[in-house]
Amino acid sequence: MSIKLSILLAATALLLATTACKQVAKQDDRPETSQEFPRADRAVSQTGDTEFSTEAARDEAGEATKLMNWAAIEPGMTVADIGAGEGYYTVRLAERVGVKGRVLAQDINRGALDRLGERISRERLDNVAIKEGGIDDPRLPANSFDRIFMVHMYHEVTEPYAFIWRLRSALNAGGQVIVVDRDRATKRHGIPPKLLFCEFDAVGYRLVEFAERPEVGAYFARFERKGKAPAPAAIKTCKETAKRS
Repeated sequence: MSIKLSILLAATALLLATTACKQVAKQDDRPETSQEFPRADRAVSQTGDTEFSTEAARDEAGEATKLMNWAAIEPGMTVADIGAGEGYYTVRLAERVGVKGRVLAQDINRGALDRLGERISRERLDNVAIKEGGIDDPRLPANSFDRIFMVHMYHEVTEPYAFIWRLRSALNAGGQVIVVDRDRATKRHGIPPKLLFCEFDAVGYRLVEFAERPEVGAYFARFERKGKAPAPAAIKTCKETAKRS
């Protein structure tokens, strides 16, 4: 074999190896900011309509009032509404916390945020701000919130461990995360309570209270931080059928 041919073959092999590496990298659909965290070992629901149900129907069931009472929302509090969508909870939280309180409405859907911004202006909700979040990071300011609401959206978070790990720092001392969801498989727009508890526990939260609310077709859960956040590499994944001790 000639020297030129050997060099050509070696170069070709290097090119093929480089191309293969690039193809493998392209198969990984996770953002770089998530890759130090474990991937969820369960299905993730497809993002649904930003309007979960008609507001009139939800008000008729008393959903918002019951949840805000249960979560002990009081005037003057600072609250985040994650996955705010069309603003059903945003506007009701704004009324509940009053002029001395603050509500931050967050979503990853720019169109929904634009429509919500128009609603906020139209209804003159001066105590509401909006912010675009990321799929693995809520992008909330640190030490800022008494309550963080995640209503019918946690099962759609594609990087739950990274997301709620970064959520911890946004809570004030004694602050709580309020989760509303359905007891059904994650691929069916819900999450079994034991799986929810397991994932929050894995990232350094403790369950404060849980309530089944069949009259609104959901359950309520609230969590507080416990201890220090684990290192991302130390987080143990939870399976939909597994039980965590």
